[in-house]
Amino acid sequence: MDALWVRCVFLLACCCASGLGSANKCDEVRKVFQLRQIGPSHLLPSNPRPGSDLQVCVSKNSTCCTKKMEERYQVAARRDIQNLLQTSSSSLKFLIARNVAAFQESFEALLWQAENYTITLFQDLYHSMADQAAGPVRELFTDISLFLLGSEFSVDELVQRFFDALFPLVYDHLISPSLSGVSLGHAECVRSLSRSVRPFGGVPGHLADQIARSGVSGKLLLQALHLGIEVINTTDHLQLSRECRRALLKMHYCPHCQGLTQSKPCMGYCINVMRGCLASMAEIDIHWREFVRSLEGLSARMHGPQDLEQVLLGIHRLVRDAVRHAQENGPRLSAQVYKLCGPPSRKPAQSVSIQHSSSRESIPLKASVRAPGGSLANRRKDFLSSLRLYLTYYGGLADQLCASDLASNDALSCWNGTEIVKSYTLRVVGNGIKAQIANPEVKVKGADPVINQIIDKLKHINQLLQGKSIPKLGSLDQIETGSGDAEGRYSGDCDDEDGCAGSGAGEVKRKVSRVSKLSPDVTGNHKHHLHYHHPAKDSEVKGRSRSFRLTGAIWVLGLPCLHVLLAL
Repeated sequence: MDALWVRCVFLLACCCASGLGSANKCDEVRKVFQLRQIGPSHLLPSNPRPGSDLQVCVSKNSTCCTKKMEERYQVAARRDIQNLLQTSSSSLKFLIARNVAAFQESFEALLWQAENYTITLFQDLYHSMADQAAGPVRELFTDISLFLLGSEFSVDELVQRFFDALFPLVYDHLISPSLSGVSLGHAECVRSLSRSVRPFGGVPGHLADQIARSGVSGKLLLQALHLGIEVINTTDHLQLSRECRRALLKMHYCPHCQGLTQSKPCMGYCINVMRGCLASMAEIDIHWREFVRSLEGLSARMHGPQDLEQVLLGIHRLVRDAVRHAQENGPRLSAQVYKLCGPPSRKPAQSVSIQHSSSRESIPLKASVRAPGGSLANRRKDFLSSLRLYLTYYGGLADQLCASDLASNDALSCWNGTEIVKSYTLRVVGNGIKAQIANPEVKVKGADPVINQIIDKLKHINQLLQGKSIPKLGSLDQIETGSGDAEGRYSGDCDDEDGCAGSGAGEVKRKVSRVSKLSPDVTGNHKHHLHYHHPAKDSEVKGRSRSFRLTGAIWVLGLPCLHVLLAL
């Protein structure tokens, strides 16, 4: 009798425990639902219920989910993946944005230093004309700075304008210095002869060619980096297809409906889902690899005549050579000026001499602002060394997300989309659109049109970087670029679940913002986990302050990249 009583108490306790277990199961689901701010708690049932109204999280057993919860879970799953994408790319985006700003600051520092060298040249060797030459010198470097920051100036024209302005000064002070007070009319006549009498020989053409070649390389580098940021912004905001969103819901939150809030998907299962969702993004891989290698090739070619630093810091020497050439050809130039402009009307000079003066008080030099971090070449080398770590970023992204964040590390227990199992037994497909035909978890309809657009831009910039499509000197083929993060400008399918307003045929027109300017190899076997480690993101301008014009341009062209980065 006593033994029978004990058995009855034991059975009653088991039944109670079973009932409490079910209640506790939904209590845990409620707790996680509220903790992750997926939705209001009143959406949850108080006790397990039949799940006949569910569309994705279907189960033979009772469930802790309702249809409204399922909808909220799908939104949360999409948000979680997009947050993961942005987190995954943040260091890469910051690396590029930081170096865009650094390269532009280096350009500014080099321009200021080169301008100081040139002004110092006139103060030391041609002091009598130093005050008058300061204006043309500053205008020259203003034009060069705006050209480097994107203005489509003719380099030949901006260099020739400088030498046009310099010729009357050289003629008045060095070739015919015995008189002074030249009339404005005669000075303008001398200026107009600069291009026909060629007082400076081939120096203007040589200088223009050097600025154009090195400047185009510098502009192309910045243009490519801006495009790199656009690529990342576009993929960060990848609009996921309906099939992908349902697969993410099934992988992430359907276990919650069964009270399995701590479960994680099997590695192979996760890889199939993520390779399906990011199939279009994987198509970027080959072009991104080429992009990184092409940047390395451009950097390797930026030496000698294409080394912007060497060219800018050598301008004062070419100006000195030009003035000396004019002095050596003084008699010929005097005869030509006299013949074409007539005798000048001017007063005798009180005292004119060509002196070597160390006084620099009349023309204040700009404070040295040489950017830290060494030469441009060293900065490029350091940047490309860091960028090379991301060579396989897009090819290995799906696997990396599973290995580092999403998939289970438990070799004996994981979620396979239906239940907790020891291992995933279905085939694991490869990367890319074509491989998804055999994907058992996600149906992929085809290539994403917005991703195709960004691939086309990468192809074009790669051709420019490799010199296969060479822009004319002094300008660049314009690549339409955009941030890729404005409303309605992302990739992906758009359907009724997105809340998109379609046309009568259900089609939705989407486009990428356009602003004129300018993976480790993985096998199909899920046992081969990816080991990828992130590192620990023409109008003339005259008489303007350099601080205003150049720093302002940098804020406009460079720092928005950092602003976009911080805002995301």
